[in-house]
Order: sequence, then structure tokens, then C-alpha cells
Amino acid sequence: MSAEDPATARPRGKRVALVLGAGGARGLAHVGVIQAIEARGYEVAGIAGASMGALVGGIYAAGRLDEYSEWARGLERGDVLKLLDFAFGFPGLIRGERVIGALRELVGDHLIEELSIPYTAVATDLASQREVWFTRGKLFDAIRASIAIPMVFTPHMLEGRELVDGGLLAPIPIAATRQMRVDRVIAVDVNGPVSWINAGLEPRAEEIVAGHREDEVIESPAGDGPATLRERMAGIWEGLAKPNSAKPAKSRGVMDLMSRSLDTMQAHMSRVQLAQDPPDLLIQISRESATFYEFWRAAELVEKGREAAEKALDAANL
Repeated sequence: MSAEDPATARPRGKRVALVLGAGGARGLAHVGVIQAIEARGYEVAGIAGASMGALVGGIYAAGRLDEYSEWARGLERGDVLKLLDFAFGFPGLIRGERVIGALRELVGDHLIEELSIPYTAVATDLASQREVWFTRGKLFDAIRASIAIPMVFTPHMLEGRELVDGGLLAPIPIAATRQMRVDRVIAVDVNGPVSWINAGLEPRAEEIVAGHREDEVIESPAGDGPATLRERMAGIWEGLAKPNSAKPAKSRGVMDLMSRSLDTMQAHMSRVQLAQDPPDLLIQISRESATFYEFWRAAELVEKGREAAEKALDAANL
């Protein structure tokens, strides 16, 4: 028997499906994972993603990952702030049209069914409380729906359905790859366990469950604050945009609470999905790597993804 598959001209066992998980800015690590997998000679023959995983996976399937990586690496805090179009009077803090417009300009318009790699983006239908799998239609409709983090981005209305973040129900959508003709499924979880040992911490069991140490203070947004929602939101994001200035305690509390809430939900759902439908290989990036909004840390997060992928591939002798 030939050592190569004539259909792919690659050694057998090298066709993989990637499952790219939800996790906000930590999803930038998916870029490094893909780079590491390709460097080992694997062919990515299918992609399923939720939220940021859907975004990175879709851009990769469109053949523009290098351009996106370069663009993301160049973003600083102020650049991220400029991409936020606040949605006053809408069911969400950010409309998302500005960032999607920037990405569409970078990547171009594509139909999912015309991509060179089979691709599925997962969103959540709020009315039916069920997953929605995008396998056809406009790429950026699928991405916009999948990244609509509740309370952060406004829901995406499509064909009469109110769609939000796929990570709400399926932060690691492994099931979406089971019909793909591949040799193995590789899943990437960016809500992985905290490396307490590497951090020099020895928390008690209840602290690990809670996701933080007891001596950490999550400050309440209650108390005197800006008079209007516009001023309140401006204060939050202004703090993010000025790394050298002291961030107001109220701003720090709002963003920390939102970040921890999302991380807790997605980490739990990820554990459930991985237990019910385990992949052939799991690559994990700690949820402590970054908060969901730190998109200005692209270079660091891409490298974390590459390192985690190489470590997992080495451990599996792949």
C-alpha cells in the first residue's frame, strides 16, 4: 500500500479537522495553533469554530490568516478602542459594525460554500435556545452572529432570528466536525485550567472552583458614578485605552466581573463538551492568559498558542 494518499499528496494520517473554541481575545492563540499544525505537515481539511474561533477559522479558510495576524499584531489599546461603536439604546454595548467592516476590508467578502476548506461557524438562536450551524451563506454574517457575546455585542438579526455568541451553548463545537472526512480531530480550548504551580500559587480546592484566590478583590460597580450610560462606558474603555494611567476602581470592577462571568460559563461548558465528545487531540491555553477584551496582546497570545500546540503535538508523538 502506498504511503501517500494520492488525493492529497500528503502522508496518510495528516488530514485534520480543527475545532477552535470561544474565549474572546484568547482566541488569538488559534493563529499560533494553526501555524504550529501546518509546520508539522498537517493538512487542515475542515474547521468548526465558535465566537473568536469562528472568526479565526473563517479568515483562515478564506486564505487571509497571515494578513489578519499582521493586522492584529499591530493593534494597540487605542486602536482597539477606535473599533468599538457603542450601541446606545440597543441590546448590547457595541454594535460591531465597525470591527466587522475593518475585517471585511482586510479579508474580502466570501461565501462559506465557496471556501477552499469546509467550514462551520456556530451561533446561538435565542428564541429556540439551540445551536445554529452556518455552512452556507455570507462568511461575515456567520462570523458576526457567532461573536455576538451577550451584553457586549448586539445580537445579529438574520432571517428573522436573533443570533448571539456560539460559545453560549457550544464553546468547543466538536460535533460540527464529525461529518468531515479527516484522520483526526484536534480541538483547541482557550478556557483551559489555570497553571497554579507555574504561577507560584497554592490555592485551596474551593478557590480553584471559584476561579480566583480569596485575597483577590472583585470591586463592585455600585456607588457614585457617571451620570449617564455614555459617560460610564466612556470611562470603562478610556481606562483600557490608557495603559499608563490608573484605571478607576469602578471601571476595573465592571470589566473584571464581565470577564470572570464569561470565563466561568465557557470553562464549564467546555468541560462538559469535552467529556461528552472528546477529540483525538486537545490543545489547551489557560483562561488566565488574557481577559476576553485584551485584543492588543495579539503577538503574545499567538505565541502562547504556538507553544501550547507544539507541546501537545510532542506529547502525542504527532
